[in-house]
Amino acid sequence: MKNIFSICIILFMCSQAYGQKPRARDLGVPFVGEPGVFNAITDVQGVEVGYSTIISGEGENHIGKGPIRTGVTAIFPRGKTKKFSPVYANWYSLNGNGEMTGTTWVTESGFLETPIMITNTNSVGVVRDAVLKWYVDTDWYSGEDWWYTYPVVAETYDGFLNDIYGFHVKEKHVLEAIENASSGKIAEGNVGGGTGMMCLGFKGGTGTASRVFKIKEETYTVGAIVQSNFGAKRNLSIAGVPVGLALKDTLGYTFNGPPKSRRQEGDGSIIVVIATDVPLLPHQLKRIAQRIPLGVGIVGGRGSNGSGDIFLAFSTANETAFNRDETTTVKSMSNDQLMPVFEATVQAVEEAIINAMIAAETMEGINGNKAHALPHDLLIKTLKAYNRIQD
Repeated sequence: MKNIFSICIILFMCSQAYGQKPRARDLGVPFVGEPGVFNAITDVQGVEVGYSTIISGEGENHIGKGPIRTGVTAIFPRGKTKKFSPVYANWYSLNGNGEMTGTTWVTESGFLETPIMITNTNSVGVVRDAVLKWYVDTDWYSGEDWWYTYPVVAETYDGFLNDIYGFHVKEKHVLEAIENASSGKIAEGNVGGGTGMMCLGFKGGTGTASRVFKIKEETYTVGAIVQSNFGAKRNLSIAGVPVGLALKDTLGYTFNGPPKSRRQEGDGSIIVVIATDVPLLPHQLKRIAQRIPLGVGIVGGRGSNGSGDIFLAFSTANETAFNRDETTTVKSMSNDQLMPVFEATVQAVEEAIINAMIAAETMEGINGNKAHALPHDLLIKTLKAYNRIQD
């Protein structure tokens, strides 16, 4: 175990040297399951993720001027150059104090026809409109003369750090997130829609993780991406250790001024998107989405009354399933074989949330309000005290 810990420290130092933010595994945090090459949602072939991160100003909040701590995240199930190529999908809400547009048609039709966009609470409308305009400008529907669609746009609230009523997300930021969408390694922490978010008593944001596994002789992947803005510090658990209680006296959130709020400890939101290449039908993807809260619960989520806990799952298999005019033939995994997918989903969600917190850096926003980063040194010390990391 001593060698394992030494390797983790070396990996952490290397990540710092190359300018990459450390991830939970770099610190030695133990997880169950085998990650993909990038340990990201982009391990599912075809998936692309892009960000627009908007950070400017400091000091007192002047509505319309800042400070600004927000952004946009774009997720393309088959990549942005694939154009109109629907995937089977479904969604689930643990607690509905939030928004994810377009989901009624996802459930009704069984298909996700659009990219998934994530932003702050007050910017859902402008992001939705900008995506629709982008469809027109890029001929997303491949020459069809008549079409309609319902963009999927989700949100969490960043108004404790961001001038959220200044409406700073514009069409150009949506286009920037789309343009930046790519496969491979993706950034975490204070990026994209997760820029101004807080989580489980510390700074939160965007995180991702993946799992690879076999069903019979076939290898499959499940990937998760989260916009994490939920939970009370007292409930934070990492690797089975009550880290939140151990760090209860460590600075988490510091509020120095407006906005006034009825926010209770534990309120917030989390958006989770699951991608997989397992051939699943929409009703089975509903079952996957319903397992996401188990991963959220492991790290300390409780589905607070003031939390929007909304989840979507899609499958990139069955690429030719959508056809307006012809009968199609599709593959489907049997329900009796789904347990590895359930487990991979829970594991990836758990790790993605912790990755978001590990990557997040302390951020000061409006009126000097501050969300402090989870301290890596104290986390390692706490995990060592519980024998989850050993010298």
